[in-house]
Amino acid sequence: MALTAPEHVEAIVAVPRRERVGAKRQAGRVDVVGRAELAGVPAWRQSFTALRKDHRFYELAEDTIPGFEYRYFVLRDAGGAVIGVQPFLLLDQDLLTGAGMRLGALLDRVRRVWPQFMRMRTLMVGCAVGEGHLAGNDESAQQACAALLADTIVLHARALRAPLIVCKEFPASYRRALAPFLHRGFARIPSMPMTRLGIDYASFEEYLKALSRKTRRDLRLKFRAAAQSAPIELSVVPDVAPMIDELYPLYLQVYDRSPLHFEKLTKGYFCEIGKRMPDKVRFFVWRQGGRAVAFSLCMLEDDAIYAEYLGLDYTVALTLHLYHYAVRDVICWGMANGCKWFRSGGLNYDPKLHMRHVLDPLDLYVRHTSPLVNALLGRLLPLLEPTRYDKTLRKFANFGDLWGKP
Repeated sequence: MALTAPEHVEAIVAVPRRERVGAKRQAGRVDVVGRAELAGVPAWRQSFTALRKDHRFYELAEDTIPGFEYRYFVLRDAGGAVIGVQPFLLLDQDLLTGAGMRLGALLDRVRRVWPQFMRMRTLMVGCAVGEGHLAGNDESAQQACAALLADTIVLHARALRAPLIVCKEFPASYRRALAPFLHRGFARIPSMPMTRLGIDYASFEEYLKALSRKTRRDLRLKFRAAAQSAPIELSVVPDVAPMIDELYPLYLQVYDRSPLHFEKLTKGYFCEIGKRMPDKVRFFVWRQGGRAVAFSLCMLEDDAIYAEYLGLDYTVALTLHLYHYAVRDVICWGMANGCKWFRSGGLNYDPKLHMRHVLDPLDLYVRHTSPLVNALLGRLLPLLEPTRYDKTLRKFANFGDLWGKP
């Protein structure tokens, strides 16, 4: 697919002072601000309103998830009007997070001698929790924001002493808008994709008919095993603050078993998200004998329900097949409440493959501020990107979409 480079516009960048940088150019200006300064930017309150993760979510992440320096690009057009606010993070990033076991073992030996090898301060555009989205309330504004940011972000990164720039986990639907980054030396590689499943059925039983005979039989056996145990009761609530001490250890059990980590959620995150975003958040809590054995944090967007995070009690989870049990109940709730899609985060792809999920590609755009190092990095990235080491992903019919055009 041929890409057309944007018109060249000369950038003029002000000398930074205490992390305030103004990049002036004929087509607009980009400022770096902190959270307090956003109070004077009315456009921030309208940012990402059509998405489940609107401006409230980014404020929640900043308030409850430590380990990052949170900043915001305020993008203005040539007349000074704000056309978008793009959140970003500053952190020390481990470039080997997605490396396979064989390569990772080799590099671990290198780090015994050189502890900081392939770790560097990073300017990461996007969200601390999950996928990122592009500033701008419509496609035209998003393209303008992307072009302006692509022209200036390297200068901002140098001013912020962040040699590595990453646009984190942007859905493939932004590929056209983010094309200017490719013309500015960025490489696009796939991240671990989300998945989606059509649930526009009258019932879960009707959905099962769309699956293979083997999968139907396996699922029914799993549900039967749970039904033969003590009753499991489900409650759906917007707020779990009163029960967080009971649920949070279940989240940690799942987190500790995951092969890939980025953010680690806190008790405060789970307590606050329901209070701040009750219109978009639902918690599913399963109890057996009065004891919580599983929970799922879900969010709503348009006609989709998103399974964001899962907590399981592994003393009973495998025996009761609680993963499949929980997924079934969330899908049934979604069907009953008008949802047409069930969408899920990355990892745990094998059961999703058998349940007829489709991959939802997420992209990373990566660049080093040094042209020489960036040329070398471009050769290394295909070896470091995480999807190449997951054999199950290749079994999905649309696996090619991770690299190509979906």
